[in-house]
Amino acid sequence: MPRIYCPTPLTAGEHLTLPAGAARHVQVLRLQPGDPLSLFNGEGGEFECSVTQMGRSTVQVQIGQHHAIEREASRLVHLAICMPANERMDWLVEKATELGVASIQPLMSERSVLRLSGERAEKKVLHWHSVAVAACEQCGGNRVPEVHPVMTLTQWLQGWQARAAHTCLVLSLAPGVQPLQRVAGDASSLTLLLGPEGGLAADEEARAVAQGCTPVSLGPRVLRAETAALAALAALVL
Repeated sequence: MPRIYCPTPLTAGEHLTLPAGAARHVQVLRLQPGDPLSLFNGEGGEFECSVTQMGRSTVQVQIGQHHAIEREASRLVHLAICMPANERMDWLVEKATELGVASIQPLMSERSVLRLSGERAEKKVLHWHSVAVAACEQCGGNRVPEVHPVMTLTQWLQGWQARAAHTCLVLSLAPGVQPLQRVAGDASSLTLLLGPEGGLAADEEARAVAQGCTPVSLGPRVLRAETAALAALAALVL
């Protein structure tokens, strides 16, 4: 049964004209009146629905039974990632969503290749949100991870003190650093900070540690930025 994200209030028994994005998805799938589908709006669970009307630009459905199904990770992991270049950020958002990431904070640091600002940054965030939505529709997730506005690592660290009670781990290649899973323990919610290609500069990592982030290691191998992010996420949620 097709699963479609519908960012609008959903109530069992109601007839609903789908918002443009969801309607377009139904039209692309060429569903017909009477065909079943599942809708979720990110507020938990999903609804059995059926198509009642297909127009040129509008689609109407009848909302059926709500199922309080959750397929989310038992631990909330927020990624603060210095964006890898090219299409790798798209791939990271998609796979992190499939694994159950809670939110994604795109960052720019000293070694970042991808640099975004203004309208270009806003468009990229909207694009990554759509990537996350599509990944949720595919994998069965009912809560779309928030993709925050792009900011610099310095800006993010300056705001970290307001979240000082929250656990933050920073991936590090420094010698003697403790393994990720040992440091994470049984924390139910944490943020994972990762550098771009080449990692964080030494002074950036030092500033992160000074702000309360704990350095952790994934082992002796040097992984690509997007590989490290997904390996760490998988180790924490699976």
